[in-house]
Amino acid sequence: MPGCVVTPRAETPAVGGPEQTGRDTVIVGYTVYTPPGSDVLTTDQFRIRGEVCEVTGQPGDWGRNPFTGTAGPVQFAADRVTG
Repeated sequence: MPGCVVTPRAETPAVGGPEQTGRDTVIVGYTVYTPPGSDVLTTDQFRIRGEVCEVTGQPGDWGRNPFTGTAGPVQFAADRVTG
């Protein structure tokens, strides 16, 4: 999807449960801002920096900027989980 801004996330989702604590799980997380009106679903995948990432949680539409009235981005978390 052209026109996106991708930022690394400092915090990653918690990994828990005996199935996960016994392995070397690595979660790489990003925050993605897509152009206004983008249709992003929780079941979508995105290629970010060459890696396939899953949308994590519900994407959020910023709506309108209260200062400028322009449309805001759609924001979502994307993660790549290995291990």
